[in-house]
Amino acid sequence: MKKLLIATFGLIVILVGGYIAFQETIDRFNPLLTKEYVYVEITNPPKDDNGRFRYQLTGMNEDGDSKNVSFTSSTVLDEGTYLKVLAKGAYAEAWEMIKQEDLPVDL
Repeated sequence: MKKLLIATFGLIVILVGGYIAFQETIDRFNPLLTKEYVYVEITNPPKDDNGRFRYQLTGMNEDGDSKNVSFTSSTVLDEGTYLKVLAKGAYAEAWEMIKQEDLPVDL
């Protein structure tokens, strides 16, 4: 009984760790998630990601719900830039720069 409990706990730890490590990839192919636009403001510098620049930001969808998104860019974006990100969970499919007056919600 004790071995079964340890094995079950170990499997749960491996599954949760795998989900955390590969969340963006899992969200990309998850048929239960829907795509939505998330509006973000560049507030911190990016991290280097093999010649690209990775941003991990928190924004709002059109309903005003807070969402975390991660995306890359080939150039460094200026702080204070507003973006409209097409996201599916943590996976960002596309993004475009917008003006502050085009935001449907206050960030």
